Amino acid sequence: MGNNNGDDPLIAQYTQAIQQNPQDAEAYFSRGVAYHYDDDFDRALADYTQALQLNPHYSEVYFNRGLAYLAKGDFNRAIADYLRVLQLNSLDAIAYDDYYFEDIDEWDITQAITTLNNALKRNSQDASAYLCRGLLYLFRNTDSHRVDRAMADFNKALHLNPQYAEAYLVRGIVHAREEELDRAVADFTQAIALHPQLAEAYYNRGVVYYQQGDLDRAIADFTQAIALHPDYAGAYHHRGLAHCAKGELDKAIADYTQAVHLNPRDAVAFLNRGLAYTQAGDSDRARADYAQALQVYPQLAEAYHDRGLDYIGKGEIDRAVADFNKALQLNPQYVEAYLGRAAAYNTAEDLDRAIADYTQAIQLDPQLAEAYYERGAAYSEKGDLDRAIADYTQVIQLNPQDAHAYYSRGIAYYEKGELQKAIEDLQKAIALDSSGTIRTFASRMLGELTR
Repeated sequence: MGNNNGDDPLIAQYTQAIQQNPQDAEAYFSRGVAYHYDDDFDRALADYTQALQLNPHYSEVYFNRGLAYLAKGDFNRAIADYLRVLQLNSLDAIAYDDYYFEDIDEWDITQAITTLNNALKRNSQDASAYLCRGLLYLFRNTDSHRVDRAMADFNKALHLNPQYAEAYLVRGIVHAREEELDRAVADFTQAIALHPQLAEAYYNRGVVYYQQGDLDRAIADFTQAIALHPDYAGAYHHRGLAHCAKGELDKAIADYTQAVHLNPRDAVAFLNRGLAYTQAGDSDRARADYAQALQVYPQLAEAYHDRGLDYIGKGEIDRAVADFNKALQLNPQYVEAYLGRAAAYNTAEDLDRAIADYTQAIQLDPQLAEAYYERGAAYSEKGDLDRAIADYTQVIQLNPQDAHAYYSRGIAYYEKGELQKAIEDLQKAIALDSSGTIRTFASRMLGELTR
């Protein structure tokens, strides 16, 4: 292909679209792709960059711009763009499978890897080429060995250049997504030591600290990432998660609000702000956020689930069931949606349907103590005490410290007339719940039985 694109009707079409609407990021991107396929990389880069100025969260454009930089031999700029793709993908952990990259063409990846293979044949000591190729391996959705291939290249890059901060950063991201959290923290910390202005390293270390429950360190790292990069939507989003986990709902809502201001396409940030509003008792704002999350990403089953829970809280059972139904249509393996729908049926006193959903949840997750407990409660309410006792017993096997299960089983034994077993379970509940509500109720019941 050559650069004789002046008469290209496709380019002319996109140029006309841009003239009609200079804010059309999609038109700039599409014209950039047309230039790209015509090997006019400079014009392609100009259009990709303009598209990103209009929409800084356009993952596919970063990927294509990286390809254009790669074609020009600018590996470091390609790496920066591929890192951005990886970062944008990581924000969607709730909505998408790990390492699934939407809108990335496998053929483009294969061609780019071929380019890097040829570059490494010419210079096998180029650490940036290894890092770039490793990132491209991660983007191959159909390659079951992509993580191993990528890690081999990241390790090679660090062997050639032990001061390569970006290689530690990327390797840390992969460690984190493989749930090797201590290794991830070590790599992010090393990246920061080598490059103290690398906002992405603080952000990613903060994400791992959050996963480990170290919320204060997480917040400190997200705050540092924001100080270095004030438009870092992901850092605001995740700092909001950490504040929410600490019960600091006002701070969480403020951070989520900034995140969606910076990235209005972040459906998960809308979802999480909706959850924070729900916890704060602001149902109207919560529902507005769930609706906005679904407008951005209609396949987000979690938004239907969370809105369904909000409907239960307001006694709108039919709407709740409809939302749980939609969540399960999108994800038939969604255990929490079965639990939510069961809770809705329970509220409506439709115990048979509730029991069926608890049973389905148990089939999907046989270690789910909550489902056994709630099913036991439904059986108990129906008067099926043997099945109730069996479910409470299963809860106790899964969690021998569950005072609620001992108390409920004790009540079931009492209702069956097995008083000694009832006394033993109530005593156990009291011992496990030294100061809570269960102790109060169990003590009262035990007093009546032992009079």
